[in-house]
Amino acid sequence: MTAATKHPLRRILGLGFGLALVFGTTVGVGILRLPSTVAAALGDPTLIMSAWVIGGIFSLMGAVAVAELAAMIPESGGFRVYARRAFGDGVGFGVGHGGRAGPVGGRGRAVTAVLGLASRGLRSTAVRMPRTVHDQGTGGFAGLLTNIARRTGVSGYPGDGAQRWPAVHALDAAVLFRLALEQAEAGTSWHAVAGEGDKVRDIAAVIGRRLGLPVEAVPQETYGPLGPIFATDQPSSSTHTREALGWEPTHPSLLEDLENIEP
Repeated sequence: MTAATKHPLRRILGLGFGLALVFGTTVGVGILRLPSTVAAALGDPTLIMSAWVIGGIFSLMGAVAVAELAAMIPESGGFRVYARRAFGDGVGFGVGHGGRAGPVGGRGRAVTAVLGLASRGLRSTAVRMPRTVHDQGTGGFAGLLTNIARRTGVSGYPGDGAQRWPAVHALDAAVLFRLALEQAEAGTSWHAVAGEGDKVRDIAAVIGRRLGLPVEAVPQETYGPLGPIFATDQPSSSTHTREALGWEPTHPSLLEDLENIEP
């Protein structure tokens, strides 16, 4: 049973939402400012119109290709899903969390850009998510460890396993997004972490027990380009977020949620 058949996507958004999303994304990337830049660079009206026509053709070709992928693989997650299907879990995770700036670099750039909008009069705020947003035992780094354990037959962890990975339940994160929309001041940033972090070897221990697999240290190279990130201690705190917005996680912790993993 595939993810698409086990958890089918609900068709609830409709044409209106789709058009609004496309329009908002197009405006958001600067389409209203770009024509003047193109015109200044090219100078000739024929070249200007040709550039837009050629660009439109390429955009249409890309849209058709993505539409075909979406029809073939009806799963949520955008390009992460397609990269994972083609190149494996490691590349898929990197694409999903890094975009064009490498495994994690895109996150920082996105937050900086959003917070910068505050200087232009917009009430922008950023909710920083940990790399494990979980629900029903799946999601993020922990979910990736589970998938690798299933494939290799070992529930492994890099180094001595003492490094900490913060996490948050998806439903607790949803509450924080609502609080940020309702209360946050412009230019503020918030940490959506339920705790400082669980040790990776403790995470691997639960995964191994649920899957009936041995738990042991494995080389950092096992995780490919994500190896250095997996081996890094990543503690975080949401003390300020809780005090300022009144946010309090109430759903299962990561270790508790991993008990939902099915052998």
